[in-house]
Amino acid sequence: MSLKQLEVSSFEEIIYNKGEACLVIFSRKSCHVCQEVTDVLEDLVDQYEGKFGFYYVDVEEQKSLFQQFSLKGVPQILFFNEGEYQGKMAGSVEDDQIEEKIAEVLDN
Repeated sequence: MSLKQLEVSSFEEIIYNKGEACLVIFSRKSCHVCQEVTDVLEDLVDQYEGKFGFYYVDVEEQKSLFQQFSLKGVPQILFFNEGEYQGKMAGSVEDDQIEEKIAEVLDN
């Protein structure tokens, strides 16, 4: 998996301290839709190298992060830039939808 896994401390560091432009997918290993969306994200990683970060949170291992954002169900993709929440996508999404949102986040 080319997405970097985040825990509470690394999440705080990357999202809030560094303020990296990125997305974080909240997923579960046993979720088939999560796996499909993760595959789509992994196909985009190289294209955005150095410009936009791709991370994931395993909701079974990091329940507190999942609860912190009051998320309901998985997969959920949250977008951040400069420590600010920029929106989310839920469920099955296509690569062009994700790329549109990334462009929007990078333009802010």
